[in-house]
Amino acid sequence: MGRIGLISIVWMLLLASCAGSGGRFGYARQYEALDAETAYYERAVQVSYEEVRREPEAYAKHTLAWFGSVTEIKKQQGGDWTVALELRFHQPRHLCRDHSEDSCRVTVSSKVGGPYSAALMPHNEDMAGKYQLQVGALMKIYGTPTGEFDDNGGPVIDAGYYRHWPVGTFVSTGGASSMRR
Repeated sequence: MGRIGLISIVWMLLLASCAGSGGRFGYARQYEALDAETAYYERAVQVSYEEVRREPEAYAKHTLAWFGSVTEIKKQQGGDWTVALELRFHQPRHLCRDHSEDSCRVTVSSKVGGPYSAALMPHNEDMAGKYQLQVGALMKIYGTPTGEFDDNGGPVIDAGYYRHWPVGTFVSTGGASSMRR
């Protein structure tokens, strides 16, 4: 095999490894977990909001995976943050502006499922800068209910891992008129 053939194979492998990867903000037709997220994604259980509100202690050993739009951020002593969220329901098929994968955005319902809060240690890249965590952002929280309730009556989740989409990097079903499927 000649040098040009070898270079072509390397390029094809590189392109194949990039294909289907939605990147940090999940620009793909369907949800793709990040490498660091995979272990949480695989063990997360589907539990309704009302089940957790009624019996949070029954789910204390289960990893939940809830999306939520950020409504408030409180920085605690010691570096932890408490983030107040409104539960949003993930749409399995993301909305796309056109036929290309990179035009797709993680899509959640416009409908709010209820308030909840997450206690978490923020990632460095979320503390400041262009993509810092702020009100209006979207998060996916992986964690366990503490058995406590926040000021809005929602369950408090102790986050083992979270993923964050800054404002403008995701859409809600309310944006369907400007996006294609």
